[in-house]
Amino acid sequence: MRPSEIRELAEGEFDTRLRELEEELFGLRLKRATGQLENPMKVREVKRDLARFLTVKEERERAGAA
Repeated sequence: MRPSEIRELAEGEFDTRLRELEEELFGLRLKRATGQLENPMKVREVKRDLARFLTVKEERERAGAA
């Protein structure tokens, strides 16, 4: 997901998607540990999306404090 798309999300939708990404990453790490992960690049993709969401979250918090 592109950062511009993330910034356009409403607060509730943003929080929901952030939580989904965290849960998905946990599941992928679990599958990787047990040897059931078919596409190891999916972990990288989810981690990057999660980082983008956290960056936008930080931007929103800074904008709200200013």
